[in-house]
Amino acid sequence: MRQTSYHAVIAEMTVRALWETQNVLDCIPDEIWNDLYGGAPLWQHVYHMLHELDQWFINPRDRDFVEPPIHEPRLQDLQIYPASRLDRAQVGEYFYTIKAKLSLYLTSLHDEDLLQCPENCEWTRFTLILAQYRHWHLHLGMLMGFVQAATGLCPRTLTLEEEIPRSPYDPYE
Repeated sequence: MRQTSYHAVIAEMTVRALWETQNVLDCIPDEIWNDLYGGAPLWQHVYHMLHELDQWFINPRDRDFVEPPIHEPRLQDLQIYPASRLDRAQVGEYFYTIKAKLSLYLTSLHDEDLLQCPENCEWTRFTLILAQYRHWHLHLGMLMGFVQAATGLCPRTLTLEEEIPRSPYDPYE
């Protein structure tokens, strides 16, 4: 792992977290995709996590932020039961869009940018990134719990020392 700068560490940790997210998504059994957890279907928990990552990791006050094509007003709100339903393919496409967006952002980021606030935003880039790590991993842990309760298996996560696995690999620990 490159530890030559703060932004290099953030980029590496984000790549690893995105791998873990994909792995957890792959581990969700089809049978529980629509099951309710706390009043929201599992897929809505996934969408909520991804939408917040999309909107808040870079700049939640970005006036040019574009909602994904699958978005409906308040679809990310876990307190509102959705009128529509998202399937795995829709959520997967959205996830890949976010991965690409974050990759571009992180390759353009420099250490001196981290303590700067993005345009129209009251928080620094570093604060936004750390806040999203907290939120993202809270929901990722919940999803892992849903998977473990349904299957008895725990989706795999990565240690700092571990290389990102290449297919084929065991998606469970």
